Amino acid sequence: MSDSDAPTTYSFPTFHERSAELTAADISRIDIASATRELIRTSFTSTASTEEIESAKELILQAVEILQSSNGGPGSAASESHFSDRSPFYGAMNPLSMPMSMERDDSIGEFGAVVGIATFTEPYEGPPGHVHGGFIAAAFDEVLGMAQSLTGRPGMTGRLTVTYRAPTPLYQPIRYCGWVDRVEGRKIFTKGTAHNGETLCAEVEGLFLSMPAELMDLLRKGRDLSTPPGEALTGVIEKGRKI
Repeated sequence: MSDSDAPTTYSFPTFHERSAELTAADISRIDIASATRELIRTSFTSTASTEEIESAKELILQAVEILQSSNGGPGSAASESHFSDRSPFYGAMNPLSMPMSMERDDSIGEFGAVVGIATFTEPYEGPPGHVHGGFIAAAFDEVLGMAQSLTGRPGMTGRLTVTYRAPTPLYQPIRYCGWVDRVEGRKIFTKGTAHNGETLCAEVEGLFLSMPAELMDLLRKGRDLSTPPGEALTGVIEKGRKI
């Protein structure tokens, strides 16, 4: 393959980009997340008999027991994983994710845009055959969150306003696109769209509030299971009030 034929690679700020190589355990976690994702969908749609469902349940409980038998602390693997692995929308290790595929498009806006492709299945259904509006909004939050990080400022969602234009179908690749509209001090204003082919399904405007790196560190400590949750949360709230 020549240099001109090589696939384009994109770089995101560190919060959205894993810097370390995947380990063998990481790959196994990705595999089990994929299998669990299929289990969620299949158990939701299966017409198996009661006896077959009970048999499957026993196997699932056995698997849970095996995973709980480790000497590691509960949740420690999630605490150590990178956001790009644990994201509920594009994290390959998270069985709740689709997962979405994410790319950067430098041709849009001052900072570039983020394009995410998501294919929703039955567990995400709202109206018959179509995606629940809450999941559409949450996927927007993920795409805009990545887009606003292209400014180089860590930020959190302050407001998200979604306008639904057409029903969003299941089992169709939905193309999300999000970009930064403008920056005013700590405020990062974003916009986005979601399309099914040429059909505009929804559009969004979002406001993100940038914050210093030390506050992000406090948030990380807030999910550290070795820290009393009340103590960690108090520190995060008090720090946020001073910004």
